[in-house]
Amino acid sequence: MSVNDTAAALPAATGGALPIGAVLPSSLPLRFSAAALPWFLAAGATALWPDADEWERTGEFASLLVVAAGLLALAAPLTAAIRPAPRSRLASAVTGLSAAVPWLIALALGVTGWEILTAKLGLLPRPFFVPPQALLEVYLDDWPRLLDCFAASLRLLVTGYAVGSMLGVVTGVAIGWSRAVGYWVHPVLRLIGPLPATAWLPIAFFAFPTSWSASVFLIALASGVPVTVLTWSGVAGVNSAYYDIARTLGASQRFLVLKVAVPAAMPHVFVGLFMGLGASFAVLVVAEMLGVKSGVGWYLQWAQGWAAYGNMYAALLVMALLCSGLVTLLFRVRDRLLAWQKGMLKW
Repeated sequence: MSVNDTAAALPAATGGALPIGAVLPSSLPLRFSAAALPWFLAAGATALWPDADEWERTGEFASLLVVAAGLLALAAPLTAAIRPAPRSRLASAVTGLSAAVPWLIALALGVTGWEILTAKLGLLPRPFFVPPQALLEVYLDDWPRLLDCFAASLRLLVTGYAVGSMLGVVTGVAIGWSRAVGYWVHPVLRLIGPLPATAWLPIAFFAFPTSWSASVFLIALASGVPVTVLTWSGVAGVNSAYYDIARTLGASQRFLVLKVAVPAAMPHVFVGLFMGLGASFAVLVVAEMLGVKSGVGWYLQWAQGWAAYGNMYAALLVMALLCSGLVTLLFRVRDRLLAWQKGMLKW
């Protein structure tokens, strides 16, 4: 096998990552050119095929597709230009991006099919199904209200999730460390833990003075329960030999908790944080549908009430990206704090 053949096989053997000292495979320009072609075809179908109904942003959407195709086409000569510098971050980034080429092609074909079935042929019933340019119209025309709603939701989510996570960690450590605390708190946790947080909606909106504080309570409850359970499990499962060694060296009770129990339980804590974040998103939308005047839940309910399904789909898409981004950020924090476990839990 030649040197070039070995270099071309390296990304596949390493999952798309570029090893130190490797060279970029010569097939990369061809891969990016192949990815650019379906995007150019999608742009041509959008711009040249007349719409079955009038859509205001068809031209802008076609231009956006041309930009996407042009960037992929530009990546082809770029990969050839950076081949002499295999150790650079840019080379690693381009090589990693090449692993997503099949998905880029599938996405272009999906967008083309969506455009044809909705805007061009009108086979899918309106107003339940809208073409992609309808979502672009929402982003261009209704972005102030959409941005305000997502800012309000992000503030609510961060506040509730932070409160629930901190209380969950403290409670979990207390239960796992102290038998007395576990005796009193464990039955309560077993009673309220299996209940969905949304079941507390009537009580929350009655007990709290504002809908915002009630929503914070519901999100904190949804995120706090899994964090508590997993933290408790982590602290209770710490090897007793760690405590014995620390006591032999003269460690205090506080040192045992903060420097031995909590660090050893961190892998379990992060699993609880991931579970709590997912539960928080579900509760966030439900809570905002009742009583608040701004937020993603309110926006979705407003869009559904006016049969503005384009607005609803646009909000759902942004929400999906926001959720994925926050989970990715949490994974980055986990990989930084638990570097010895990096790669064991994937997202």
